[in-house]
Amino acid sequence: MSIIAVAGKGGTGKTTLSALIIRALLNRGSKPILAIDADPNANLAESLGIKHEESIGSVLSDFLRGRDSLPAGVTKQAYLEMKLHQILHEGRDIDLLVMGVPEGPGCYCAANAMLRDYFERLAGNYPFVVVDNEAGMEHFSRKTAAVIDTLILCTAYSLKGLRTASILSGMADRLGITIARRYLLINRAPDRLSSAFEEAVQETGIPLLGAIPNDPAIEEAELAGRSLLDLPGDAPAVKRAFELVQHFT
Repeated sequence: MSIIAVAGKGGTGKTTLSALIIRALLNRGSKPILAIDADPNANLAESLGIKHEESIGSVLSDFLRGRDSLPAGVTKQAYLEMKLHQILHEGRDIDLLVMGVPEGPGCYCAANAMLRDYFERLAGNYPFVVVDNEAGMEHFSRKTAAVIDTLILCTAYSLKGLRTASILSGMADRLGITIARRYLLINRAPDRLSSAFEEAVQETGIPLLGAIPNDPAIEEAELAGRSLLDLPGDAPAVKRAFELVQHFT
């Protein structure tokens, strides 16, 4: 099992990148895949053409409110895992969990620990787990896993975006997340990077995985609400994502 986490500032295209990575893995036969939407905006399901109704956040809130009135003979861990499994969207090749955010006040520390145990057991059933992260990646330190096999820091083609990616990389370290390897990826990049931009990339100290070109096919699919899994195989972004995935899997 390998965990691939995509992180970046909002608007950098990390959800699109997560969907393209999943598509590339499926195309080479790496399935089933567990997709986790850990971004509060919860757009990964739409990019994958999956409908979802409930999130882990709502499950945790319900659990916290009703933990003292569980059915007789059922432990809190077993009850929470049963509820979590009910909201796991199981598809033919992709299973999906949407993190969401807790609804209401309360201490979620114990529930988060149970969630982490559940996630670790669940993830072991898949060759790859792809996580579309919130920018701060707090879900990893609190709820999901403290180990990432591959962290991809997604940035737009801007110096400000590079600085943000570098900050997020440092934040992951401060959260105590173990990262086997990390890369920088430039999304919606021009055909050639400027020399000033290339110098700024080197200054981050993060290895450059590559760049995904600006692809009108993605914009058209997103505007029409179509799954990125249905993009033509010769779409520039699809082809480039497939090439890049080979470098870290």
